[in-house]
Amino acid sequence: MVKVLVSYYTKGGSTEEMAEEVRDGVRDGGAEVELKRIEKVSNEDLEEVDALVIGSPTYYGNPAPQIHELFEQSNSIRGDLDKVVGAAFASSYHRAGGNETTIMSILQQMLIHNMVVVGDPIKTGGHYGAVSVCNEVDEQSKEECFELGKRVSEIAQKLN
Repeated sequence: MVKVLVSYYTKGGSTEEMAEEVRDGVRDGGAEVELKRIEKVSNEDLEEVDALVIGSPTYYGNPAPQIHELFEQSNSIRGDLDKVVGAAFASSYHRAGGNETTIMSILQQMLIHNMVVVGDPIKTGGHYGAVSVCNEVDEQSKEECFELGKRVSEIAQKLN
């Protein structure tokens, strides 16, 4: 069975709530899923999964430093992640707070790790990944997260 890791950093709880929705979407898509805070993810965790979805609050248009730390620590295994599906989601306080640049930064790091990046081209409108604003995970954000998780699950199964 395909294994997906949904990892996130949260300070106020919004990103964690989004991660739980992504997890539910992965399950609905038929994959095994683990939900884990980014600070607890090891290189061994990354080597054991078929897909990785990362969520972060937005800080000045960028992911939390803990997200960058994960990619720094995993640099030594980046060649081993060439068949891992990757996706991202972000939360911000303001609607123009930089969610897309945060997601693009995460996806860029995934590409550097030679991962297969997945977005959401049509279904819920997020294009690059799911977002929430104003520290509120509303129904649209929940749907985007759920559908992102489901899509990652389905793509990972097709590739494995």
